[in-house]
Amino acid sequence: MKRAFVFPGQGSQAPGMGKALAEAFPAARLLFEEVDDALSQHLSRLMFDGPESDLMLTENAQPALVAASLAVIRVLESETGYTDAKHIAYVAGPSLGEYSALAAAGTLAENDAVRLVKRRGQAMQKAV
Repeated sequence: MKRAFVFPGQGSQAPGMGKALAEAFPAARLLFEEVDDALSQHLSRLMFDGPESDLMLTENAQPALVAASLAVIRVLESETGYTDAKHIAYVAGPSLGEYSALAAAGTLAENDAVRLVKRRGQAMQKAV
């Protein structure tokens, strides 16, 4: 059976996102720590606790969504042995979700993906 993962685009963010995952699984905690380090920002704290107004800013929402998506993939890999190369035939995502898909497929490094979408979000925020 072929499987596909579809990753969310901007607008799916909400305070508390990823918190239960990080509390339950070391692999998710590690991913969030790596993202915080890559961005030199406590993005995970913003994701877990808000404030919502800061999380909704495009420059924060975009890397937060990518981080949450990649944390799910990390948990699947660590807890079940589920791997992209072996178990997933397709990855996709609308707009921002494309970056999560690229990172999940291994064509874009996780830290590069979050740094890239942080810049993307800053540019988009500045443009409005």
